[in-house]
Amino acid sequence: MAKPMKICCIGAGYVGGPTMAVIAEKCPHVAVQVVDVDAEKIEAWNSDTLPIFEPGLADIVRRSRGRNLFFSTDRATAIGSADIIFVAVGTPTKTNGIGAGRAADLVYIEKCARDIARLARGPKIVVEKSTIPVRTSDALKEILNNNGDGQFQVLSNPEFLAEGTAIRDLHRADRVLIGGDQTPEGLRAIDTLAAIYENWIPRERIIKTNLWSAELSKLTANAFLAQRISSINAISALCESTGADVDEVARAIGADSRIGPEFLKASAGFGGSCFRKDILNLVYLCEHFGLKEPADYWNKVVEIIDYQKRRFSAKIVRALFNTVSGKKIAILGFAFKKDTNDTRDSPAISVCRDLMKENARLSIFDPQASGESILGALGRGSKSVSSGIAIERDAYAACHGAHAVAILTEWDLFKELDFQRIFHGMEKPARIFDGRNILDRKALEQIGFKTYGIGKP
Repeated sequence: MAKPMKICCIGAGYVGGPTMAVIAEKCPHVAVQVVDVDAEKIEAWNSDTLPIFEPGLADIVRRSRGRNLFFSTDRATAIGSADIIFVAVGTPTKTNGIGAGRAADLVYIEKCARDIARLARGPKIVVEKSTIPVRTSDALKEILNNNGDGQFQVLSNPEFLAEGTAIRDLHRADRVLIGGDQTPEGLRAIDTLAAIYENWIPRERIIKTNLWSAELSKLTANAFLAQRISSINAISALCESTGADVDEVARAIGADSRIGPEFLKASAGFGGSCFRKDILNLVYLCEHFGLKEPADYWNKVVEIIDYQKRRFSAKIVRALFNTVSGKKIAILGFAFKKDTNDTRDSPAISVCRDLMKENARLSIFDPQASGESILGALGRGSKSVSSGIAIERDAYAACHGAHAVAILTEWDLFKELDFQRIFHGMEKPARIFDGRNILDRKALEQIGFKTYGIGKP
């Protein structure tokens, strides 16, 4: 009888944790071990309070944990016994050296490769799950095959998850992309990994390709999505100048079947760990290969988002008589999008920093982002009082006595707030800035608010 398959995932973050939880859920015959060097993170995965918030994730982990899903810091055992090893560690943008500010820092990827080569026993399939530059697989294969005594096949299986909907995205994936060497051994490795996904993903949604195409597809997908956001945000500025309504424009062009309605919601800018990083990586790759015009093109996508954030901050200052010094501004939402506690590159960071430079007092509430992560993102440690930043327990406390409210995350609960109550507790004239265009402007104006939306004159 064939021995049960064992999977190891190096990295217990936003990609590794949810992905492995769903594989364990859908493949009860497979043993899944998630390892990480961060002992506190592993302890959280083994507790009732997971280190990340994702709708539906806690229930899946609770059902599978201890049965065929395990979280540990023991890399040696997990790597040594695994048949398939997923690499899901961070690939942040380099902060110094060649390509600083654009190229991906592959230090964690290389460390994983050396650990696998040192600890692996027998043949292994190594799967790139992290978002990495095209042809990184060459470096992985060289490290593995020159330092280890096993036979390694390297595959690229990029994730296409959106935070806040990761479990839904994993359960009902549009596609699963698997790239590998087009050799008999490589094709067998691709089929082995595909067989895992076939437990719940229809075969026609599993795309098999070569390594480099799979690696580049992830960067390209994120760049195209970000491009749509930048496009509608650029139009939102024109809408404000002409009296057009950006939501009506988006609805009109989204009805075109060639365009579609997704990612056409104007806002104060996109955030998260992927879009900016991946576009800058794409810019760096284009420059590396001497493709100046494509590099300039993709760089503009990032520049528009930075422009949109500055424009939103400036709108707040202008509407408050060109000064916010000493004024209390309530910030509702700090996570970069709803249904996640991830604050990385959130538009709220830039907006808050701009307001802090103007000496505003900030009162911040987010349903899931912790006060520690918010203050850390703003570079203020735990000095919440002396720095003019207060982290509040609910939206009403954040808004009480404020001169203005800025909504920076599209949490559903903000649509259900009693804005009559909020209005009566604010300084007059009260202003509300809807950076996500999720509220009914006419209803707010009837209460007495002066409203400001993205793309609205």
